[in-house]
Amino acid sequence: MKSKHFFIAGTDTDVGKTLIACGILRAAANRGLKTLAIKPVAAGAEQTAEGLRNSDALMLMAAMTESLPYEQVNPVLLAPPIAPHIAAEQAGRRLSVSQLAGFCRGVMMRKVDLVLIEGAGGWRVPLNQGEMLSGLAIELRTPVILVVGMKLGCINHAVLTAEAIQADGLVVAGWVENKIDPEMACFDENLATLRRLLPAPCLGVIPNLAPVDPAIVADHLDLSLL
Repeated sequence: MKSKHFFIAGTDTDVGKTLIACGILRAAANRGLKTLAIKPVAAGAEQTAEGLRNSDALMLMAAMTESLPYEQVNPVLLAPPIAPHIAAEQAGRRLSVSQLAGFCRGVMMRKVDLVLIEGAGGWRVPLNQGEMLSGLAIELRTPVILVVGMKLGCINHAVLTAEAIQADGLVVAGWVENKIDPEMACFDENLATLRRLLPAPCLGVIPNLAPVDPAIVADHLDLSLL
């Protein structure tokens, strides 16, 4: 798995994209690979001694093997935890695909084995009045790893997202099941249906974790399928 780049997308917000991304980074590191990650735009920040920071970006920094300044891992940070285009409008900023693509290419040019680009929310998250965040993956021509949050309704969300990714001309390289609802009924039946309907291999089935632990996620992933 040399010099590969993947866009991490989710079937919805709060489905565990960052956790799965960190698990992939840890699994790659366990194989001796050099890794980097970027979350080009994040909405939601906490004040720290170093300034405003996004918890997802900090998790990625802790999981990747190579070091980058926070500003390269998360170049666009918007404080309120709301839709990025609304947060940007409130802050008097304008987001664009070309701007974010430039940030990503700076990281993708590094001499590492694996670079992950983590999206925000689901596939069709607006960046501005005319562009979606999905346009970033299209601009970069990156294969997509889809994180499926296992809960009621996940089949519809997963299939529609995979169809949208393919309609955008991109490849679904693989998908990861993340059990976000520990009480989900008919879990095995839903998983079997997703395996039949999604156009890519399942890279792993992640149990509900409390607290979350990327090292445990890594143990449930098979990166040889990528």
